[in-house]
Amino acid sequence: MVYINDDTLDRWIREDVPYIDLTTQTLNIGRKPGKMMFECREDAVVCGTEEAERILQKLNVKTFWRMPSGDKVQPHTVVLEAEGDAAGLHMAWKVCQNLLEYATGVATRTALIVTRAREANPEVQVVSTRKIIPGTKHLALKGVLAGGGMPHRLGISETILVFAQHTNFMGGLEGFMRQVDQLKKRNPEKKIIAEAGTAEEGISLVKAGVDGVQFDKLDNQLLAEAVKQIRSFNTAVTILASGGINADNAGQVARTGVDVVVTSAMYHGRPADYGVRISAL
Repeated sequence: MVYINDDTLDRWIREDVPYIDLTTQTLNIGRKPGKMMFECREDAVVCGTEEAERILQKLNVKTFWRMPSGDKVQPHTVVLEAEGDAAGLHMAWKVCQNLLEYATGVATRTALIVTRAREANPEVQVVSTRKIIPGTKHLALKGVLAGGGMPHRLGISETILVFAQHTNFMGGLEGFMRQVDQLKKRNPEKKIIAEAGTAEEGISLVKAGVDGVQFDKLDNQLLAEAVKQIRSFNTAVTILASGGINADNAGQVARTGVDVVVTSAMYHGRPADYGVRISAL
């Protein structure tokens, strides 16, 4: 579950309905009763129905049926049905359709990556980066969770992930590794994870005492060998792989034995295809 507050939902409504629905107002049909159905037109993992229901409720439209986020559907499956007056139905129409299409798109791509990664390594976890369009984190995260993934980092306030951009201020990687013990004492409740660009760097980081190492864009053969070497002297360390990972190669990366596959690929792609039918009662 991801909590999306009312202010966010209200903002989404205001983006599409800043004042009035001029078309419905001009046609003078606003008080006429009607119904609306949202139909997913493709194989997908549904996401966003809970928020769609709350938006409908804000616009005095009653939901009679909805599928929960995370359910898999086949083409032409109705995921939500609602009734209300034409004014509310038309105000909610595109707001709900847009959030369903984008959230379902993320959830569906996440589910595909998770499936392919776990076909190769049933224990691997797929996590999403924070490389999202600003302002869409709640919806993107909900899509990831609905698709079976987890967030890599929700932000930089709660996790320690050390990049070269950090170690450049510490005398390089060597300077950082000399301070690992001290840094762990400074934040004893937190794990320290560091990025490595080569297998040798990763092995050195683990020997220096980091809790996890994240390999970036490392060749799969070299990655598999690095995982094997690290496991030979430290079975507790967390090993992550990142960089250019998508549904096409997630299985190959997972097969190397890493614990975590880090990717942004679920964010990139078209929205799911939803049809909306609004009719008079």
